[in-house]
This record gives sequence, structure tokens and C-alpha cells, in this order.
Amino acid sequence: MTQDELKQAVARAAIAYVVDGEIIGVGTGSTANFFIDELATIKDRIKGTVASSEATAARLRGHGIAVYDLNEVNEIAVYIDGADEITASGAMIKGGGAALTREKIVASVSRQFVCIADGSKLVETLGAFALPVEVLPMARAAVMRRLAALGGQPRLRLKPGTEQAFITDNGGEIIDVAGLSITDPVGLEQQINQIVGVIAVGLFARRGADVCLLGTSDGVKTLTF
Repeated sequence: MTQDELKQAVARAAIAYVVDGEIIGVGTGSTANFFIDELATIKDRIKGTVASSEATAARLRGHGIAVYDLNEVNEIAVYIDGADEITASGAMIKGGGAALTREKIVASVSRQFVCIADGSKLVETLGAFALPVEVLPMARAAVMRRLAALGGQPRLRLKPGTEQAFITDNGGEIIDVAGLSITDPVGLEQQINQIVGVIAVGLFARRGADVCLLGTSDGVKTLTF
């Protein structure tokens, strides 16, 4: 199976976790896009959605799915999103699509977090994928020095084909930190969160996934944490 076929398989499997009549949190990225397309087939069964990015909101609305502002919602039944890496304990690196802050917020108010990913995303130790950190633009250089002191190799994410900083939906910038072997994801998440100027770090360990639907050549495997 191709990577897209694996993503489509887990997106289809995630429909089983959708709670009828409730608000569904929806992530950002290529795997989440497959889920949005599947969700459109049962859109009449749900009350609506909360999106983790402007791109996701636009795709949901394009399918005629209601999108609520999080401030209008008391609780989200389930949050469904992909990951750049995930461990056997449910800790993740996210943020390749630059939506880590809103993803983390939506996940924090959801009763259940279902990660959907192809099998290549399952790793023993996080860090082969450069860790995204969203920062206030004025703090970029100061934060980069602190991240380098932690043993990482920080690099400012640029708009494709330019020398300009990539700007998130929140007006922040993204620093991608390579060279980390993250053996204590909860501890590192807390440490980076405490750096002044950091908006959010793409470590989802303190609030990791509850379930991971993993697309493999042998079918969709379910991991629970």
C-alpha cells in the first residue's frame, strides 16, 4: 500500500471514534485532510467541529461541515489528528504543519485524543523529526540560544522558496530543532515551555494520545495508552 492509502485507511477507521451529536476536534495535515473527507460522509450525525488551523477550517467548511470557535464550546468529545512521530507510550512530536499551538489547545479540552498515522511514524525515541517550537518573533534569537544550550540544532522555518520567516495562524514563528534524542519527553516539554518567548512546543507528552490508529501493510493496528 502507498503512504496515501495507509493514511486513508486510518482516516476511515477513525470514523468509529466520532461521537454522534457532539463537537469533534479536527487536526491539521495530510492525514487529517483524509479524515475530513471521510467525516464529510457522516456530517449530518455530528453537531459540528472545532478546527486546529485556518486551513482545516476552510476544508471543513468546503464540505459543508459546521466549524465553531473554541470559545463557543464547553467540551469536545474527541480530537482526531495525525503525528510526525509517536512512541509506544503515546508521546508525540507534532507541528510539521505549523499548527502545533492550536492543536495542543484543542487536544487539551477534548475527552479523547485519537492519533491517526501511517506505520512509519511509530518510533522508539522521539527526535529524528526536528522538534517544532512556536515563538514570538521578537524572542526568536534568544529562544534559539536556549534551545542550542539544550543540545539541539535550532533552525528558523522559512516560507517555501523565500528567505522570510514562516508565520503561523497565530502570528508566531517556528523554530525547528534537529539533533535531539528525546528520552524524557514530559520533562523536555516542561523545560521548553518555561523558556520566555515560547508560545508552544510540538511535544505532546503531558497530554499525549489515548489511542493511535496505525496504518500498516497488514491493516490498521490499534494502540491504546
